[in-house]
Formats: sequence, C-alpha cells, structure tokens
Amino acid sequence: MGKVYFHIDLNAFFASAEVLLDPSLKGLPVAVGGNSRRSVVSTCSYEARAFGVHSAMPMHEALNRCPKLVVRQSHFTFYQTLSEQFMELIRSYSKEMEVASIDECYVDVTEKIMTYENPLDLAYEIQKRVNEELGLQCSIGIAPNMFLAKMASDMKKPMGITVLRIKEVPQKLWPLPIEEMRGCGKKRAPQLIEMGIKTIGDLAHIQNPLLLKPIFGKNSEMMIQRANGIDHQTIVTDYDAKSISVSETLLEDITDYEEIRGMFRHLSRKLSRRLSNDQKLGTLISIRIRYRDFQTVERSKKLDRAIWKQNDLFYHAMGLFQDHWNEEPVRLLGISMSHFVSDGYVDHSIDLFNYEEALKEETICVISDLQKLVGDGKSLSRASDLLKKKL
Repeated sequence: MGKVYFHIDLNAFFASAEVLLDPSLKGLPVAVGGNSRRSVVSTCSYEARAFGVHSAMPMHEALNRCPKLVVRQSHFTFYQTLSEQFMELIRSYSKEMEVASIDECYVDVTEKIMTYENPLDLAYEIQKRVNEELGLQCSIGIAPNMFLAKMASDMKKPMGITVLRIKEVPQKLWPLPIEEMRGCGKKRAPQLIEMGIKTIGDLAHIQNPLLLKPIFGKNSEMMIQRANGIDHQTIVTDYDAKSISVSETLLEDITDYEEIRGMFRHLSRKLSRRLSNDQKLGTLISIRIRYRDFQTVERSKKLDRAIWKQNDLFYHAMGLFQDHWNEEPVRLLGISMSHFVSDGYVDHSIDLFNYEEALKEETICVISDLQKLVGDGKSLSRASDLLKKKL
C-alpha cells in the first residue's frame, strides 16, 4: 500500500474564531481586519464571500460590496491558542504531522487509516471532532502525496472531504485554472497565462520546459511533475527539523514600530516555548521580513553562546530587524533558531527578573486582546497597577 496523506485546512479560521468570541455574529457577513482606509481583509466568513468579499481585498471595497459587513479587529493570542489545540488534536492521530501555517497541516495517516473499516471514516471523525471540540470547520484533502492532498482540500469548502488519486488527475486537476495551482502564486500566474499556459493541464503537457526557467528557475521540472500528480515531498516534523521557526502573517501591512516590536515579543515567547519543549538551544538566530510587494528578506546572526529564553530571542531578533528593515510596510514576520547544541538538555533555571518580565508580557498581551474585545471606551488594567495607584 502506498502513502496516504491528509491536508487539513480550517475554513475561514480568523472569522470563525471571532464567532466563537461573539456568538451573535453567527450567520452574519464577518471580516477580520483593520478599520483604516489602507486596511485589507485578512479573512472573511462564507456569508461575506457570497457578496464577493475575499481576503486581501481593500476594506473600503469590501464595505462597498457588502454594506452590512461586520468588521472585527484581530485577536492573535486567541487565534494562536485555538491553532495549538487544533494541532494537538490532529497530532493525536499521527506523530507524522507537519504544520503548514496557523490554520493548516499535513499528516501522514498511512498506518492509522488501516485501523478503520471504511478509510473515509477517519476523515469524518477528525472533521467531527474539530467541529464539536473546537467549534471550527475544516476541509480535508486525501491523496497519495502532499501536493495532491493540498489541491484536494481546496476543492470543497467549507466542511469538504475530497479524495484525489493520481489516476483522477486528468479529470479533476488538469481543467483547473493555472492560478489555482499551489506554487504558482499571483505573480507567476499572469506570466504563465501570457505564455499560453492557462490551465494546470497546459503546464503538465508543456512541450518546451526551458520556457519555464525564467519563472520557476531550478523548480521548473518539479512544477511540471506536480502538474502531472507526481510529488516527492515528505513530512517534516518538529522533532526532525534542522531548525525551529515561528512566523505570523499580519492581518494588514504595518509600519508602526511598536506594533512590530509587540509582534516580535509574541514570536519570541512562542519560539522559546517550542525550544524548551524540544529541549534545544541554538547558536544561529534568523529573522524573516516579508513586505507588501511579497519581497522577502532573511537575515541571520551567529551567537557566541546558545540561547532559548524569550528575552534573549527578542533582543537578538529586534537587533537584526533594526539593522535590515527598510521602513516599508511589513506583511509577515518570523524568527527561527538553528545550529542546535547540547541536544537533550536545557538549563531550565530562570532568574526572578526574567520570570517576572515574561509574566508581565503575557499579561499585557491578554489585556490588549480583551481591550479590543470589550471596546466601548472601557479601560482594562493589571490589578498590580491599580494597587500601586492606591498605595
């Protein structure tokens, strides 16, 4: 028996999370994003999509298309908590799982699926548990490789389950527009269309592969193979990765330094937890900056000593950012740690200052999210700050 992969994608994740925070939004057209004129839609509910609203659309255009659109600002901490619960649920079925982003993952279920009389029952069970235990909907693509599993999960939304076999590629995959193929992207699709490659089938049957070199470079042959349903990717789990990384795609492009600083603090805290859980210390820290035009910059720094603590990660990440940011609007930020040393051992001693600082930052993040949620001019503060005022 060959491999069986699931690609599991949470449907309209951020918008669904907002409905969990405020159940009165259920059934309404909801968009997550900022309220300024330059804001764009990060995610929207399927009720909003019925009006032609979609992600990356300018918010003012979304409101023109759907005047009754309910706009909610993001609650990153809540989204991250939900995502971690989702990943843990999926990991309970197979340790061979790769996190693709905050709302999607790949999982090798080759062995697990053999324990079910009807193979599709595993997908139905996962979909049901995600809905009942987390209040979220998901679509699942099932295929013999990771590329086809991803393509399959996009075919039926929301709450779809789609099987895509290699023998079905000519009927199910080839007729799709080339812009729907994973790896083509918004920039490459127009170039391919200009060459006459309008469908995935056109790419699969290209007569002169050399024409693709200016577009895909060394990945040209791989893209042709994928268009034919062939993919040699394998699951990369947290425990066998050569680096550990975290990143966040921002709900709208930002230039505000304090917002960026807060995001790096959040990413440092998240990466520190992962390093601690995996008992790893690293000596090479890297950051990733993606700009509004999708230009991506990655910069690294070799350290004199191995680190894993939040404050150390934050200090070095911010230093790299300050040295290399061109002050253009930022769309994505990420931090990674590699060149691991002393595997299997982490000094968990933590001094009082760092411990209190970590707790303080956690509290500030929670208060910030709650402040956005309650709104109406109400002010929330830490209890310790109120006690200081009384004293």
